[in-house]
Amino acid sequence: MQLVDCSPERHAGAILDLLNDAILHSTALYEYTPRPPQSMEAWFAGKHQGGFPVIGLEDDDGRLAGFASYGSFRAYPAFKYSVEHSVYVHADHRGRGVGRTLLQALIERARQQQRHLLVGAIDAGNAASIALHTGLGFVHAGTLPQAGFKFGRWLDLAFYQLTLDTPEAPVDG
Repeated sequence: MQLVDCSPERHAGAILDLLNDAILHSTALYEYTPRPPQSMEAWFAGKHQGGFPVIGLEDDDGRLAGFASYGSFRAYPAFKYSVEHSVYVHADHRGRGVGRTLLQALIERARQQQRHLLVGAIDAGNAASIALHTGLGFVHAGTLPQAGFKFGRWLDLAFYQLTLDTPEAPVDG
C-alpha cells in the first residue's frame, strides 16, 4: 500500500464511490441522496482553494483503499487553526489498518500546515470509528443527541478532538 495525494483526474470516481456507499449504507454521512459525478469537481476545487489535503492509500494494484481529508470546521476567522476531518475506507479493506494509516498521515499533514485542532464528527453508533480515533489520542468532546434522522431513527452525533502542539506562533486576524 502507498500513501498518495489524491487528484481529481485519478481519484474522483473512487472517492465518489466511497462517499456514495457511506450515504446509502451507513450513518457515516448524514445525507440521503448519492452525490452525482459532477459534484466532485466542486469538492476537489474547495479542497484545493482551502489548501486542504486529500490523502489516499492505494493498494498494490493502484486502487484506492481509502482516503482522508479535512476542511474548515466553522467559517469564522478565529477558527482558522481548527479543521473537521473525515476518513473513508473501502469495504474490502476495513479492519486492516487502512483507516489508522490514513488518519496518522492526516494528523501529520495538519501539523505541517500548523493546524491546532482536528475535529471528528462521528455517528455515536459507529464503534469502529470511535475506536480508531481514541486509539490515536482523540478525546470525546461532547455529543449532540438526536442531531440527525436517517434510516427511520434519530442519530446522536459525537465529537472527538485531537489538540496538536501547533501552530508555533498563532496570531489573530
